Amino acid sequence: MSTKSPLREELENREEQFLAPYAVRSKGTQGRVHAEKDHPYRTNFQRDRDRIIHSTAFRRLEYKTQVFVNHEGDHYRTRLTHTLEVAQISRSIARALSLNEDLAEAIALVHDVGHTPFGHAGEETLDQIMKDHGGFEHNRQTLRVVDLLEEKYTDFPGLNLTYEVREGIMKHETFYDHPIPADFNPDQKPTLECQLVSLADEVAYHCHDVDDGLTSDVLKEEELSGIPLWRDLIKTLKDARDELSPSQRRHQMVRMLIDFEVSDMIEETNRKLDEHKVKSLQDVRAAGESIVQFSESTRKLNRQLKDFLFERMYRHYRMVRMADKARRIIARLFEVYLENADQLPPSFRHQFKDEDKMQLICDYIAGMTDRFALQEYKKLFDPFERV
Repeated sequence: MSTKSPLREELENREEQFLAPYAVRSKGTQGRVHAEKDHPYRTNFQRDRDRIIHSTAFRRLEYKTQVFVNHEGDHYRTRLTHTLEVAQISRSIARALSLNEDLAEAIALVHDVGHTPFGHAGEETLDQIMKDHGGFEHNRQTLRVVDLLEEKYTDFPGLNLTYEVREGIMKHETFYDHPIPADFNPDQKPTLECQLVSLADEVAYHCHDVDDGLTSDVLKEEELSGIPLWRDLIKTLKDARDELSPSQRRHQMVRMLIDFEVSDMIEETNRKLDEHKVKSLQDVRAAGESIVQFSESTRKLNRQLKDFLFERMYRHYRMVRMADKARRIIARLFEVYLENADQLPPSFRHQFKDEDKMQLICDYIAGMTDRFALQEYKKLFDPFERV
């Protein structure tokens, strides 16, 4: 192990002094897959965060779809802006609960790097294509990215992140339930830092899908007024509502919605900590349910908002058109590469020459941005496009 600098010792001492007893300490990490010296100035989770930010997969998030494909407009969320928003919300929650902000931030920053181009339509298409080869799931793909596909270091493949960040990837809660590998103790609850990122993700994408929906005119304010949560919040604007521009009013509503959700989560989590008499990380892992939660009333309000977004936004004809176009593009690209894998870049084929052909193509397409996938489609199918 390397000699710690006074700064590193001070950072770790601060964690001991200020973090809750059930928070994760960076010096208490369960380690990395490949042994390496600690950094003299950065804690383990700070180092993980920095590796994620400097990764190729993280940069690609700028041109990966959240809801609207990139060329639909410059002001819609992308996977990158969504990820940064989740990281900001996660840090705020972690600080309020005296948890490890660096760990929460690292998990938030990495949680979407395994996503395909074109959002959930891309993921569903690859899952269907790979159904006889283990399927496709973005948490599992994220782990492949950080454990294998990133090529940055000479001493090990991937980014060699700590166990706690990798566990945070695999136990990030999504709409679907997926089996968790035995390496990550599936019977144990994840850290509170992991749990809060899952809910911060939910807060971010629901609140900001509302924002993007209003910006695009896919959603109308009059429609949202029928949602109890929105109706209750808009009353707080009172007389100022008519004096605000549509942009200001939209921003204020989304800001209040995030604040309401986060405040409720912090309050309910504190109540759950008391209810379960949580005193240590072991208590967190042994709990029969997630400790970080919304209150029952807010879960009900969120369910109403989710149902509204599903019916009025995600099933809007513009969204359906974008999703169907995405499925056709990914399916055709996969078909062409499968017919002749020599069309894949030689550097990529050489790097993973021992990989199964289906998995090789899946990894390549999953790593594409929306923009690159569209360009590749044109090169392969437009006879007048230069290859």
